[in-house]
Amino acid sequence: MMNFLQRIEFEHPEMLLLLALPLIYILWQVFRYKKMYPTLSLPILAGLENHRKPFRGFLKKYLFIFRALAVAFMVVALARPRTSLNEENIETEGIDIVLSLDISGSMNALDFRPDRLEAAKAKALEFISQRPNDRIGLVVFAGESYTQCPLTTDTSMVKKMLVEVQQGIIEDGTAIGMGLANAVLRLKESDAKSRVVILLTDGVNNSGQIDPNTAVETALQYGVRVYTIGVGSNGTAPFAMKTPFGQTVTRQVEVELDEALLKNIAEKTGGKYFQARNTRALGDVYAEIDRLEKTRMQVTRTTRYTEEFHWFLIIGGIILLIEMILRYAIVRSIP
Repeated sequence: MMNFLQRIEFEHPEMLLLLALPLIYILWQVFRYKKMYPTLSLPILAGLENHRKPFRGFLKKYLFIFRALAVAFMVVALARPRTSLNEENIETEGIDIVLSLDISGSMNALDFRPDRLEAAKAKALEFISQRPNDRIGLVVFAGESYTQCPLTTDTSMVKKMLVEVQQGIIEDGTAIGMGLANAVLRLKESDAKSRVVILLTDGVNNSGQIDPNTAVETALQYGVRVYTIGVGSNGTAPFAMKTPFGQTVTRQVEVELDEALLKNIAEKTGGKYFQARNTRALGDVYAEIDRLEKTRMQVTRTTRYTEEFHWFLIIGGIILLIEMILRYAIVRSIP
C-alpha cells in the first residue's frame, strides 16, 4: 500500500486546493454544534458524567465527518491521481576488442605480484567485466600465436578462457608481429564501427614469421586501432630459479622492452602506448583504455500512466452511502 501511494502523482494537482472545503465544513459543523447545544454545568449532574452516552446520539453528533471524508476522496479523484511506469529502450553500439597477450617465459618475472602474467590476466579480467556490451576475443603469443577465444559477447566464456591461459603450451619467444596479425585477423570480418586490439608484451620481437610492420599495415587496412602496453622496463627483473640442489632462489635477469616498436604500432594505428611498471600501474592502463573506448548507448525513455482516480471515487461513494444509511435509517428518529 505504501509503495502504491509513493508512486501516485496527479495530472491536475491544483484541484487538491479544494480539500480546504471539507476542512472548512468540519470546522463549521463543530462551531454550529457548540452554538446549538451549549454545555451547562450543574453540580447536581456531576455524578452522571460517567454514564455511557447513547450510541445513536454519538453517531448523530459526528455524522458530518463521513460526508467530509466522502467529499475529500472525490476532490482527490478530480485531481486525476495516476501511477507511472518508466520504460527504457536501450540500443547499444558495441566495440569489438581483441586482447593479444604475451605468454613468453619473460612474463614469469616477479616484479609484479604474483608475476607478470598472472597480474596481466587479473587486470584483463577486470577490464572484461566492465565491457558487457562489447564483443571480446583473446589471442596469446610467445614464439607463435594462436586464438584462445574468438570474438563473443559471452564475457563469462572469455574470462574462463583467460584464466586457463598458461605458459609453456607453445614454443617460447616473443612474436609480436604474429600476435598483432592474429588479433587483427580476428577483426577482419567485424562489422563494428570501432575495432580495437590491446596488445600486451614485456619483450622484443625476436621470433615469428610476420614482421610487426607488416602486421601494422594489415591493421591499417582493416581500420583496427591498436593500444599497446609495455610491461616492466629495460634492465633487470627478479625470476624464480631452481638450483642444482632443487632449491628455488630469486635472481636478477636482464630483460629488454622494445618501447620504440610499441609506440610506433600505437601511433600508426591511431591508438596509444602505455607503460606499466607495476601491478597498480597496469590496472590504471586498462582503466584508461576503458575510458577511451566507451560503448555508445542510445536510451529512449517512455512513460506509461495508469489512471487511479476511480478507486478514490469508489471509496468516496462508499463513505457517502454509509453516511446516508446512518443518517436516514439509524439516527433519523433522534431529535
